[in-house]
Amino acid sequence: MKHVSDIFAIPLQDEAHLIYAPLHGVAFAATTGLVSELHRVLAGAGGDESVVALAEETGLTRVPLLPVTQHGGDPSPTEVTLFLTTACNLRCTYCYASAGDAPATYMTMDVAKRGIDFVIDNALRIGAPFASVNFHGGGEPSVHWNLMTEAVAYARERAGDLEIVAAAASNGVLTDRQIDWIIANLNGGVSLSFDGLPEAHDQHRRTVRGTGSSDQVIHTMRRFTDAGLPYGIRMTVTADQIPLLPDSVEFVLSNFTPTRLQVEPAYQLGRYTGKPDAETEEFIAAYRIAQERAARYGHEIYYSGARVGVLTNHFCGVSQDNFCLTPAGSVSSCYEAFSEENEFADVFLYGTSGDNGFSFDMDALDRLRGLGVENRSFCDGCFAKWNCAGDCYHKALDANGRGEFAGSQRCHITRELVKDQLLARIAGSGGLMWSDTDRQACAIHGGDDA
Repeated sequence: MKHVSDIFAIPLQDEAHLIYAPLHGVAFAATTGLVSELHRVLAGAGGDESVVALAEETGLTRVPLLPVTQHGGDPSPTEVTLFLTTACNLRCTYCYASAGDAPATYMTMDVAKRGIDFVIDNALRIGAPFASVNFHGGGEPSVHWNLMTEAVAYARERAGDLEIVAAAASNGVLTDRQIDWIIANLNGGVSLSFDGLPEAHDQHRRTVRGTGSSDQVIHTMRRFTDAGLPYGIRMTVTADQIPLLPDSVEFVLSNFTPTRLQVEPAYQLGRYTGKPDAETEEFIAAYRIAQERAARYGHEIYYSGARVGVLTNHFCGVSQDNFCLTPAGSVSSCYEAFSEENEFADVFLYGTSGDNGFSFDMDALDRLRGLGVENRSFCDGCFAKWNCAGDCYHKALDANGRGEFAGSQRCHITRELVKDQLLARIAGSGGLMWSDTDRQACAIHGGDDA
């Protein structure tokens, strides 16, 4: 059987196992005896008729389709992310960019126009339904307010009848005038950084004057909620705040209406380098309790590496021609490589811009395109491989250096939370089996040549 290696028996407790076949879109509980019998059936050695029937009905005897895609040729993005500035109105203790510690850089309108023109021209040429303009970077985009508003106005005027979808990441410390404009103009929504309980948030997300920022972010979220603007929340958990995570999640979901609540342990990068590690068993335990609390409100909290139901060879846009512009006009594939001074700028920056448009380093771009998880030997044999797709490439470099990927502490968190998601989906499907119907159809009907 060609793809037995992509069907996993994950030990649970005692004689119990979790069978997970991500490429076939199926998961179910099994005893040690069933695991052994199923292995014989899939190896072509025959076996119990009921196990043979189970394997056939679930598509496990078919060769699945691999979720592998890769771009080629000249990049033709229809979405641009503008890193407007490295300046920030906060001094968060765990900021990956150490925003505010060095003299700030600011994008010019000429740089913004080049990126906007490029993606609009691509969208019009290929007949895309819309082009996207996003704001992110190594600082707070709203600090460079005039350019942010002018860039959106320019994009919509330049696009004509083509729709422009505009979105931003923000720390949420905004004036009412800014909130009014965001509600009226950012139809793609906003991703807000908010750490839950005010005391947890204010411990680490302080203004340049050293005061807490939770009151201002809460005001912003209430305004967004009242206006019906879609917004997500990114919650960062430091080691000292792990015990508060369940209460923080409950505080958010009982008071606000985020479309998604993402929870991540603080990463030891930038201003948090050398600080206490949050990627621990304690984080996993607190996350599980927080997940139970979220379920009471009809929500499922989200961790970036644990994505049951999503099968891909790409963790993010880094390996998919992500098109981001630094303030100086360099092209980056990574939100964390926001300037030419970034430690891994030579890895993630793959182009430059000037009066004559963009020039791309195709060797650098092809190396980025080759970062799919199928090319990471460390990930072979991991049951979460096609869900996390190798996790964050920037964090992998920081953890392992420039050599071959050798995993990180995040791998254990990912596997545990993927397992939790599978068990929850099995329970929600009646307690016997969960199947991703779309993926299972591919497995059953894909054929041996898939």
